[in-house]
Amino acid sequence: MRKMNVFLSVLLLLALIPTDTVFSGGSTGTPPFVPTESEQRSDELVKSIDSNLIDANTRFAFDILQELVSEDRGQNVFISPLSILLALAMTYNGASGDTKVAMAETLQFSEFELEELNRGFRDLTTGMMNADETVQISIANSIWYRLGYDVKEDFVQRNKTYYNSEVRKLNFANPQAKDTINTWIDQATNGKIEKMIDRISPNVMMYLINAIYFKGDWTHQFSESATRDGEFTLETGGKKRVPMMHLEEEFRHARGDNLGFLRLPYGREKLAMYILLPDEGEDLDEIIRRLDEDSWNKLRSKLEEKEVTLTMPKYRIEYGVKSLNDVLTRMGMGSAFAGGFSGINPKLFISRVMHKAVIEVNEQGSEAAAVTVVEMTKGESPKPKPVEFIVNRPFFFTISDDRTGSILFMGKVIEP
Repeated sequence: MRKMNVFLSVLLLLALIPTDTVFSGGSTGTPPFVPTESEQRSDELVKSIDSNLIDANTRFAFDILQELVSEDRGQNVFISPLSILLALAMTYNGASGDTKVAMAETLQFSEFELEELNRGFRDLTTGMMNADETVQISIANSIWYRLGYDVKEDFVQRNKTYYNSEVRKLNFANPQAKDTINTWIDQATNGKIEKMIDRISPNVMMYLINAIYFKGDWTHQFSESATRDGEFTLETGGKKRVPMMHLEEEFRHARGDNLGFLRLPYGREKLAMYILLPDEGEDLDEIIRRLDEDSWNKLRSKLEEKEVTLTMPKYRIEYGVKSLNDVLTRMGMGSAFAGGFSGINPKLFISRVMHKAVIEVNEQGSEAAAVTVVEMTKGESPKPKPVEFIVNRPFFFTISDDRTGSILFMGKVIEP
């Protein structure tokens, strides 16, 4: 039986760009643009973000990517590590004792004081959303808790202040309660993700939710008339006919050990998709297994402007609703599924961490959305469970903010 193929998309917010840099838009010869006032403020803001936070986020991104690629071998996978981090960072504000320590180690928060961490995420998300007025990025957070349930005010206030969270009391006993939450998710993702909550059990006390929406046009767009069906080599060695886009343009390109690396910018070139393409016969899973913060940044530092003849598939991937309980437990966060949230309310534990993400890539650009839901339950917790670039074979890619280096989406494609 042919394996299902794997996809993982990432949004990556890495690499500082000086605010006095003049970016060129469109093809060669296009006049340089003048950054807007909000874009200038965004550039200044991201300069102040602690690079250690970006590095920590990148480490977590590759840690969870590797776990999911291993867990869902032979399947499509698509995540937003930034969405997962933001939802769990909101939750972390109520963690205590061993659970706080375990979450800090798993999420790479250990070296940061709580207020420092919160300020960093606040500045990162604010700077991201205002990076480029030609690219649409929205990041929304919300907290929903059961009507009549007491939640500590300082926990609520920190999430409002640093994460701009909407905080709402809701009658969870009302059958329409889940529809109210799902409607918020639908609106926050511009209709790309319509439903995450399937049921609300009597012991569920709270939901902490992050939603990210991204839509960007390529700086150098593909012509639809140049798209032709072509062969994509599957992980199994078989062939599949898929629509292949074609473009000749100057791009930043590099060679690594047995792989090619390409940067495809969006809009005014502050954000980009990065494609990592193993040489023929190389194992993509093995290359992903070796990726970490250092190797990734080393690859990015080697990029040079070159003339590239690019052939790549257009595709749409949907992944989830995916439970992250087992993955996070293996990564060291198991105690969070047993309790340790006295900063919110005693006898509260994470019952589910759910994630869903979608992406569509075509001649015009990319559209992606992701949602992470942290479900908190009261009572006795269950025990944790134990330079010719032709993209016609499995590859890895990211979408990035080229000023800070943070990861929003990351992906492994074995069947477009």
